[in-house]
Amino acid sequence: MRITLLSVMVDDQDKALAFYTDVLGFVKEKDMPVDGPYRWITVASPLQPDGPAVSLEPNAFPPAKTFQEALFGSGIPWTAFAVDDIRREYERLKALGVAFHTEPTEQFGQTVAVFDDTCGNLIQIYQG
Repeated sequence: MRITLLSVMVDDQDKALAFYTDVLGFVKEKDMPVDGPYRWITVASPLQPDGPAVSLEPNAFPPAKTFQEALFGSGIPWTAFAVDDIRREYERLKALGVAFHTEPTEQFGQTVAVFDDTCGNLIQIYQG
């Protein structure tokens, strides 16, 4: 068994695609229409072209939206991405206007930082 896909609920798929590609640096893998106004959008790390993908899922299901809002309101990250140099990545993202909720901080043998993905989620980056 291996991980090939994970989902991140987003409040706006176009905004999410722009943020995850233009700001975070992921590459678009798929962008195809599905039922109604929604699309199947996946992005992946250019460092792992055959690795796991992130699906940018619309948060149209009311219980999922409630869960997403509860996580955000509690300051809990939805997911985490690994970086090689967290301080360099923190400075790069801050220069692009990313709002951080937590600056790089040592926790349990890792350095972590948490930012707002502009689509309803807090995302953690970590090095360690």
